[in-house]
Amino acid sequence: QVQLLESGGGSVQAGGSLTISCSVTGHIFEVECIEWFRQVPGREREGVAGIENDGTIRSVDRTKGRFTISQDPPRRRFSISEYNAKVTVNLQMNSLKSEDTGTYYCAASTRWYCVVADFKVENFDIWGQGTQVTVSS
Repeated sequence: QVQLLESGGGSVQAGGSLTISCSVTGHIFEVECIEWFRQVPGREREGVAGIENDGTIRSVDRTKGRFTISQDPPRRRFSISEYNAKVTVNLQMNSLKSEDTGTYYCAASTRWYCVVADFKVENFDIWGQGTQVTVSS
């Protein structure tokens, strides 16, 4: 089993910065892709940024150049012997806009690489509980 726990959400003024984190624990060797999604009430979750097992970054146009995803320790494929490993996936958000407001979810896929999962909600089988980010203008 893999567990995801987000943290670091809060309120910030437009133009400011905020970093949110996702703690990934459990059978991390099963994880192929980790991505961040954002959701606002009444709308579907939409992808924000992702990171492959080899550290390749996946991004979307509306956050490119403003949001940076990273992993500590650096992204790599974990072996089955590292079943108790823990990693943290960070999302650094700069030049925040009011439209970045929403609940941010960390998601993991044990079936697809990010390039295949392609920010589609149905391709992710493990989700965190979400953390709220509010950007005021």
